[in-house]
Amino acid sequence: MRPHLSCAALVCLLATGPVPLARAASAAPFTAEDLNVLKRVGDPQVSPDGRRVVYVQRDTDLDANKGRTSLWLLDLTRPGGAPLRLTDGKANDSSPRWASDSRTLYFLSERGGSSQVWRLSLASGEARRVSDYPLDVGSLKVSPRGDVLALSMAVIPECPDLACTRSRLDAKEKDKASGRIYDRIFVRHWDTWSDGTRSHLFSARLGADGTAGVPIDVSRGFDADIPRKPLGGDEDYAFSPDGATLVFSARIAGRTEPWSTNFDLYQVPVDGAAAPVNLTAANPADDAQPVFLPNGDLAWLAQDRAGFESDRYHVMLRSARTGTVRALTASWDRSVARLAVARDGQHLLAAVDELGQHALYSIDVKNGAPTRLVGDGEVADYSPGPAAIVISRGSLAGPADLYSVPARGGAPTRLTDVNHELMNARHLGDFEQFSFEGWNDETVYGYVVKPYGFEPSKRFPVAFIVHGGPQGSMGNEWHYRWNMQVFAGHGYGVVTVDFHGSTGYGQAFTDSISRDWGGKPLVDLQKGLAAALERYPWLDGARVCALGASYGGFMMNWIEGNWPDRFRCIVSHDGVFDQRMMYYSTEELWFPEWEMGGTYYDAPQLYEKFNPVNFVSKWRTPMLVIHGEQDFRIPYSQGLGVFTALQRRGIESRLLVFPNENHWVQKPANSIQWHHAVLDWLDAHLKDSAH
Repeated sequence: MRPHLSCAALVCLLATGPVPLARAASAAPFTAEDLNVLKRVGDPQVSPDGRRVVYVQRDTDLDANKGRTSLWLLDLTRPGGAPLRLTDGKANDSSPRWASDSRTLYFLSERGGSSQVWRLSLASGEARRVSDYPLDVGSLKVSPRGDVLALSMAVIPECPDLACTRSRLDAKEKDKASGRIYDRIFVRHWDTWSDGTRSHLFSARLGADGTAGVPIDVSRGFDADIPRKPLGGDEDYAFSPDGATLVFSARIAGRTEPWSTNFDLYQVPVDGAAAPVNLTAANPADDAQPVFLPNGDLAWLAQDRAGFESDRYHVMLRSARTGTVRALTASWDRSVARLAVARDGQHLLAAVDELGQHALYSIDVKNGAPTRLVGDGEVADYSPGPAAIVISRGSLAGPADLYSVPARGGAPTRLTDVNHELMNARHLGDFEQFSFEGWNDETVYGYVVKPYGFEPSKRFPVAFIVHGGPQGSMGNEWHYRWNMQVFAGHGYGVVTVDFHGSTGYGQAFTDSISRDWGGKPLVDLQKGLAAALERYPWLDGARVCALGASYGGFMMNWIEGNWPDRFRCIVSHDGVFDQRMMYYSTEELWFPEWEMGGTYYDAPQLYEKFNPVNFVSKWRTPMLVIHGEQDFRIPYSQGLGVFTALQRRGIESRLLVFPNENHWVQKPANSIQWHHAVLDWLDAHLKDSAH
């Protein structure tokens, strides 16, 4: 092991990305309050004729302690034109989807207290409700001919109609007895207890006046959620080019659902006249994100290894003419996060993590050859048009805005600047990507961000942030929970490392963390911090605090007992403390079973080898512990265990608990409180005289 590398041994790369705005010399530091009032743009949808793009913008109401979403329109034929607001934002409006005429929009709105489908004609400018169902509509897609809607609603599967589900849910709400009875696990998921409903896929034919008719449950009888929970959307289903059929992704697992990742693709007539047919029964792993090419060929994302949620997603293609299936990108060592069809029908679009960026590629459907279209920053979302692709793109240099990229590649053109006034008045730290020799002398990458008030001759305290996942990345992106510029704005140099297990560096690199949670990643963190301190002398190695959430929180608890003398303080958010009880109380069992090599009762060795609770006797570093009570992925008892261990050993410690947050902190007031608590903790331990 070589913890220190000479400057010559380092490869240092200037990070590129969306060009930061020219800011006033008197620009103020970027703060947590700034982060929480930023406007957020996403879900761009280019019209079929390519002349317009509609998108969703979230504005934050700090007084109401929540965000509100509205729809905006941009005329792509008028370069430099100002966006037009389509809805007022008083109720959440989202999921805009074009009809085939390029003049009509369908979208979801919570007006009236229920999420229903609304229709907006650009000619009249007046929105009207087109569905009046007794249940909330969760997602939406419009057929290619514009005559049928596909939508999802949460139903009680044994109920014959929506009214039955509504009646049973209302009766349960009124029942004075609050007990819940379950006969199998997966009783809670992410942040919600099971109420006996399943999200099912429906089709609804549109009348001459645009009103949605009686919905047909095309997934009736499925013991499955469509879209998948907790974060799935309309990417989980697709219309065929003629609008006659739907293909959707679903996991029918019964009692094995908590330890299965076997989603299959099912094809069903839009009218529900025949039962769904399984198209991917031969694959025991995940099949996801079906998309149709204009000629009827079906493409989708597939994993190969059952039970491994971070296996490589590669692209499969099924011929409409012959039914033959081939792996289109079998030789491409990138995992596709999102798939779409380019307007030429000859290429697919794929978003991938790549060397600390979230890039956009075009894939030739004939030979699977990938061509990079956007290689820097984070392409968070995109929508193809006939001549250009509209992307939502951010980076460490600023939050996401919309850009236009030529369909065959070329420099992106900025379309929006929704946070211009605020960002122009704020200083953002310069950043660099660097690399070093990590575990086994293999190349590992990281980022460094300069603090507010930077001067080369000064030395600054360090926030050393460890990402979660563990198969994730902390790269050139704008993050709303772990934003490096907030820490830099508070006077901290920021260092991150994409340790072994991170995504974007090839599947073997991602695989390497499984069954080695506290091994290779810890070596990378140790060598990466040493490399950054040597390369950037303005980082004060005597004043460093380590911070992390989820797997990063586990690593904080692991560092307490396995690297106990390095840091002045630690912040552990939603971290695993006791692997045994983590296994028996988490919800998605496929995750620990893959990562640790089996169930706890059959293979306890790795659970115990990488179990922070076994090293409490070595703990000595002051720690701030944070947890959400609604976190069912890593239950809050894990955080309480950490705090109990610290307090009983007499180690300086503090506990911050959020009763109404899950694995993330999302409410604006809670986010601001989180940032102040964390920064106060760092200040108390790091902001003394420089060393």
